[in-house]
This record gives sequence, structure tokens and C-alpha cells, in this order.
Amino acid sequence: MKACARRRFAARAWPAVVVSVVALGLSGCGGGGGGGDEVASAGDGKTKAGSSKAGDGEIARYVEGQRRFVKCLREEGLEVPDPDAKGHIDFGDARELKADPKFTRAQVKCEEFSLPVPEELERQERPKLSAKEIATRKRYAKCMQENGVPEAPDVGDDGYSDEDFQNDGKMSWDPTSARAKRAIRICAPIIGDPVNPGKGKG
Repeated sequence: MKACARRRFAARAWPAVVVSVVALGLSGCGGGGGGGDEVASAGDGKTKAGSSKAGDGEIARYVEGQRRFVKCLREEGLEVPDPDAKGHIDFGDARELKADPKFTRAQVKCEEFSLPVPEELERQERPKLSAKEIATRKRYAKCMQENGVPEAPDVGDDGYSDEDFQNDGKMSWDPTSARAKRAIRICAPIIGDPVNPGKGKG
């Protein structure tokens, strides 16, 4: 479970204001194709309480979907372990599975049962950042906003932005635009990244 979480967050070039989300290939570790209900993360106490309950319900639906996904795979002749309490499935060697035509066919046939990982579950499994990392991410986000990308997402007190937990890969800004590339170039030293985006349009 923790390994899956680390791979998911490692797949995103931090912070989310740099590049879009990179989706994982295996549904069991990263979720399926459809979009899940959004979970509110701001507001008064009642809103947060309601969001927590909604998130719990979404996680329960996800886990049940993963159980049905495993059942379907087994009916297609695959040996797959049960999902854990959070819905994660240990598929073992992902590269070997991807190269197996039998698994590919079974995954396509059973994909209706595999739901995207809920945002609330993503939030629960996010790696905890140090105070220095959080401060750096906040500085980077502010730098991007002040240098041509005002719509770049804010970073919360935990060091993450809302876009870190989206499964649809959508961003609030275009990282390929000229203004974004310019901002990335200016702000890169903050994160020690020698970025050279080149020329772009927009």
C-alpha cells in the first residue's frame, strides 16, 4: 500500500504547478478510467465533516469495486490476491503483467469494476513533507504566480495543492505556453531544477 502511494506521488513532478499528472498503468495500484466525485477540502466545520463522510463513502465504493475487479480477473483465469483494506492490489511485477496478453485481455474485460483512486484516499496516503520542503513548495508556487502564471494552484500548509490529488490529469494552467515556460525558467532555481523549457506559444 505504501509503495503504491509513493509511486503515485513520485509520478507527479512536484509541485503540481510543474507538469500534469502521470497516470499509472495498473488499475489496482492507481485506479481505473472514470472520474470520481470530488471531495471538498475547504469550508466551515460542517462542510469538512460532510466531506469526510463523503470521502469515507467513496473509499468504501472503491474498495468494493476493487473486490469485484479481482473476482472478475480470477474468473478470467488469473491468480490475483485479495485487495487490502484500502483497495490496493499487489500485482507483483507490473512489467511482466503488462507483457502478458492474458492479463491485458482480462483487464479490458474487467475494467468496468475498477474505479479511480478517490481523492480522499490519495490525501490519506500522501508522504509527509518536512517543514523545509513545504516552505520550498510554497515559494515555488508563489514565484510562478508572480511571474506570469497567476492561476497556478496555491500550496497548502501540508505542502500539497489540490491538483496533486486529481486523477483526471487536468491542470488549471497550460505548462506549454510561453508565459508558463518563462515562469518555470525563472522559478526553477528555487527547487534546484535547471529547467530549460525552450520556446512556446501563448
